[in-house]
Amino acid sequence: MSTLLSRIGRRRAVQGTVAGAVALGLLLWWLLPLGEEPPGGTITFSTGTRAGVYQKYGELLRTELRKDMPDLDVRLMTSAGSQENVERVATGEADFTIAAADAVETYKLAGDPGAEKLRGVTRLYDDYVQLVVPNDSDIRSVADLRGKRVAIGPPNSGVRLIATRLLRAVGIDPETGIAPRADGIDTGPGRLGDELDAFFWSGGVPTDGLKEIAENSAFRFVPIDDDLVTKLHESGGATRYYRTTNMPESAYPTVQNGAVVPTMAVSNLLVTRADVDPRLTEWLTRTVLDSRDGIGAHVHSAQLVDLRTAIYTDPLELHEGARRYYRSVKP
Repeated sequence: MSTLLSRIGRRRAVQGTVAGAVALGLLLWWLLPLGEEPPGGTITFSTGTRAGVYQKYGELLRTELRKDMPDLDVRLMTSAGSQENVERVATGEADFTIAAADAVETYKLAGDPGAEKLRGVTRLYDDYVQLVVPNDSDIRSVADLRGKRVAIGPPNSGVRLIATRLLRAVGIDPETGIAPRADGIDTGPGRLGDELDAFFWSGGVPTDGLKEIAENSAFRFVPIDDDLVTKLHESGGATRYYRTTNMPESAYPTVQNGAVVPTMAVSNLLVTRADVDPRLTEWLTRTVLDSRDGIGAHVHSAQLVDLRTAIYTDPLELHEGARRYYRSVKP
């Protein structure tokens, strides 16, 4: 009898050991979801201006990538914005970037070098167009910018692409109808009033470059109405990516005083090239989705990254590595 009990005890011990090993294996699989050693090497990530959301997001994402892929060296490059970012990835100067969908489509429609190699990783968050003027300004619409000193963003930036289209839509030549300035979000806010009558910005809300001066400066937003967005759509091409929306009242509460601002938005995409390693891209895609809340605690717009909409990277087809990730988490 004692021998039998001993055998049963040993059998249960073996079964317990096996069960424990299985549980440990499942835990390791969860911690390392791809079931293999993390990729390493070096990648270059093109971000944006220093006071903008792209740069802040890139810095925070690099921190998250280091946790998941400690042997991956992520090098950040500041840039003028979306247009420069798209070109850098398409031509191989950078491996990953963030760019607005209209800038991606503009590059593709122009047939610029490497356009056919561009691929989407995930849809991120929306940029809101923000037209900023001093509180006591007589500017009430985009049409009122005629003859004014207006910052339309640096060359090759996404905001310049949008600003010039908006100006043309109201019959203003962006070169001769205003006194154009190349300021971006890093310099525009500080020059408002003394050197600038208005400046355009397109970015996630709130943007640090504006949030920092909202507490101490008197400025307001000029609305961009539905009719103007309709005019943009009529011009065709990449303007189909613009849509009417309201900037939420919580974006800059000390400026908006509880009111929304009619404006337009365009989605941002995480972009790479077809020849970038699929395994690396799969891991990176997972990190982007898994780190949403952590990054979102510092970059509010990042909270809007959503697995349900992440796969919609129009006008780009998904990179193979990103596709693998989305298949792996499909219910």
